[in-house]
Amino acid sequence: MVDVARGIPAEAAEAVVALGPKRVRLTNLGKVFWPDEGITKGDLLRYYVRVAPHLLPHLRDRPMVLRRYPNGVRDGGFFMKHAPSPRPEWVETGTTQGKRKATEWVLVQDLATLLWVVNLGCIDLNPWYSRIDGPDQPDAIFFDLDPGTATPFSAVRDAALILRDSLQTLKMPCFAKTTGSRGIHVAVPIKRGPAHEAVFEFAKALGLQMISRHPRVFTGEYSKAQRPADRVLLDYHQMAREQTLASIYSARPKPRAPVSTPLTWQEVGKDVAIEDFRIDNVPQRLARRGDLWKPMLAARGRFDLGRFV
Repeated sequence: MVDVARGIPAEAAEAVVALGPKRVRLTNLGKVFWPDEGITKGDLLRYYVRVAPHLLPHLRDRPMVLRRYPNGVRDGGFFMKHAPSPRPEWVETGTTQGKRKATEWVLVQDLATLLWVVNLGCIDLNPWYSRIDGPDQPDAIFFDLDPGTATPFSAVRDAALILRDSLQTLKMPCFAKTTGSRGIHVAVPIKRGPAHEAVFEFAKALGLQMISRHPRVFTGEYSKAQRPADRVLLDYHQMAREQTLASIYSARPKPRAPVSTPLTWQEVGKDVAIEDFRIDNVPQRLARRGDLWKPMLAARGRFDLGRFV
């Protein structure tokens, strides 16, 4: 039995972690998930243990789409919506009703469930923008800034600053994080109330306005084949119902194991790169700076979108 506070042993092939009355069996800890870097499944689990106090509040009560990479980053992975069965009895789930059928989702409510999900091969975490008690009421608007093939990350940072300025003109608080892949996510915390479709239409209208005002910076062309290589896609489609983005502090299945990491707006204006934030250094950054996205969890300071939709 492993006391997780003392760490998951590096030399073990398997371990059972005790978290109060809950027991989590961790398997194949030595399996290499990032072959070029020699980073193992055990290393990934140890990372998530360290960031869990800051990560879990951002996941709590949100339906989770499971993206599993059982053989590491080179196998492409696959998505699961329905909660796997069998599963430990203490894994909480929530059900939503779709047009044709109901779906039972995993809810990552605590460290035990987080470790169980990661042990399934989930490298990154993909929660909903809404919570299970109001699945049609998002509490944030997300804009995904995705660079074209000939667009440097510096141009994505500039685009994020342009978007920030426009949002602040509307008195909308906004926060940035690296995607951990190639771009930046910009998020606006909103008061729950407006339905998902209304939030999407607002994000779409705002996005199209940004594209129209800054055609040399942004594009709305969703097709990769037709997208200008030197523009930043302002992807408002990510706000469509049941779409997800990699959560804050998610490791990503990319070279060097980068992490989707909050940035201050001052950092966005500096020469930072995606690869600056990885599973080997983000825990130290969190210990030093705390959760820069803590305001995304607060009840106060949220934008009242209901006045506009």
